[in-house]
Order: sequence, then C-alpha cells, then structure tokens
Amino acid sequence: MKPPIGRDTRLCMSLAARPGNFGSRFHNRLYERLGLDYVYKAFTTDDLGGAVRGIRALGIRGCAVSMPFKEAVIPLLDALAGSAAAINSVNTIVNDGGRLTGYNTDYSAVRDLLDQAAVDPALPFALRGSGGMAKAVAAALRDRGHRAGTIVARNADAGAALADEYGFAWQAEVTDDAALLINATPIGMTGGDQDALAFPMSLIERCAVAFEVVALPPETPFLRAARAARKVTVAGADVAVLQALEQFVLYTGVRPGADDVAHAAAFARGEID
Repeated sequence: MKPPIGRDTRLCMSLAARPGNFGSRFHNRLYERLGLDYVYKAFTTDDLGGAVRGIRALGIRGCAVSMPFKEAVIPLLDALAGSAAAINSVNTIVNDGGRLTGYNTDYSAVRDLLDQAAVDPALPFALRGSGGMAKAVAAALRDRGHRAGTIVARNADAGAALADEYGFAWQAEVTDDAALLINATPIGMTGGDQDALAFPMSLIERCAVAFEVVALPPETPFLRAARAARKVTVAGADVAVLQALEQFVLYTGVRPGADDVAHAAAFARGEID
C-alpha cells in the first residue's frame, strides 16, 4: 500500500511545452500498485534554467524532458550518461544528492520496438524530424544497421547536420518512396497539427512499415491511415510506455513486473479506471 504523502515523499516531474497526462498517470499508478512513497507531476515552463535549478534545490528525484527542451537542458546538467552523450539529447534527468545526470530512454525504446516488429534494416527509410526525438530514432536506426535512409526536415541546417552525423541523406520534403516511414515531429500531436498527415497518403499507401513517434493522441492521422492501408505499424503509445518504464527504474531502482506495467499503461491511456 502506498504511504500517504508526507515529508519523506519523493517528487518526480516532467517538463514539456505541452504537458500531457500520460506520464503522471503511468508513474503514479505504478507507485500505488508497488507501495512506493513517490508522487509525479507534469509541468511546463518559460524558464528552463530556473526549473532545473529548482530540481537541484528542492531535491526532486527525477524529471522527464520533452520537446523543446531535450537539447537545451544539456548545459544545465552536471553529467551525461552514455545514452544521452551519444546523441546529445536528454529525455530524463536523475538527481543524486544535487548532482544532475542526463539520460536518454527514447533510444532504447525505439530500438526495442523496431526489433519487436522485426523491421528489416535493409528497408530504405524516411525519417521526418531533426530534433531530440529524431536524433534518438536516427541513432537507433544506424545502430541496427540501417544504411539507406533520408532525414526529412525543413530546417536545412538541423536536417543536414543530423543526416551527416549518422550517415544518411537529407531532403527538405519527402519526394521518394520509402518502405519505412517514421514521424518524429509534432505533426498529428494533440494541441498541434493534430489533423495533419506526417506523410502524403500516396507514400503511406506504398510503404511497408509506418512508425509513429507521437504518443498523444494514441492514434494520429498518420497511424490511422497506415492501419487502414494494412501496413505494419509501430505506435507512439508503445514508445511512451517503454521509455517511461526505464525512467521509472532510474528514479526508483525498482523494475515492475509485466502485469503492473500493462495495467499502468492501460490506465495512463484511459482504457481502465
């Protein structure tokens, strides 16, 4: 049984431009089921430096980091774990006695899901995006042995730099067919361009695998179109679960069982009460 909130309760949090409820519901439900004296709260901020100083000053145990803070937060930390240093992007901060270390659990989640879907590294891909999440995806693709791919990004500097770093091509707009389509932008996200398709329907109809990184809503226009076209799909909601699970382990030192994770994920998605 979870203890009542008191002076010894440990606080975890998240920082995002558009905070959602998934992380709060997922972590807090696991705290309840496992009887851990923690509480989790989502925040946004216009003062990233002040927020990070608050994590340190108030002894906040951990902080999830989402767009647009994944790269901007790096100079404010004391150290980077290998997962974050390798791609220069942070989605998780762990506070050990005032020392803040950045991690990246997006990378492992993306790689695991590509493996679970048995996506052939020989498939040519188009990855839309050039931010922190796109870096995690590009690194996972490279490390799985994908070689034929294109970074699709309107920001020429960021897109070309990401492509050069991982050995891929770059285009401002997707123009060629790709067997594997991956969206790592806010296109389709709740509160953003939520009605827009990340890729033209003609390309979706000709692809083999559609990978949506956006987690909210659980079914974006891109994912819905790919499923209607009977493509193999990987959902952003699954990315959210796997990366949140690894954050939970980093914060608490406890790895929940599969049943607890499945229950917390279903609760976070609003599928159960």
